[in-house]
Amino acid sequence: MTQTHSKSRQQAEIAFGNTQTQFFSRNHAVAEMDSLVAARETKTQRLRQARLAKDADDIARASAGLIAMRARKSDL
Repeated sequence: MTQTHSKSRQQAEIAFGNTQTQFFSRNHAVAEMDSLVAARETKTQRLRQARLAKDADDIARASAGLIAMRARKSDL
């Protein structure tokens, strides 16, 4: 049993289908961008933590070196 729709109804159905396709395409693109942003933020946070840990280690080593030099000078 097939239904025959008027020409205006057919045009409206086609227009609705096109709009719906654009809507779903946009949602897909937004979801993809959100995942890229989240991945970038995660990587940035990981790199920031690594940099801060390295800086803290460098400061600790420099401080230990200065303390050792002062200890050697005070022994003389």
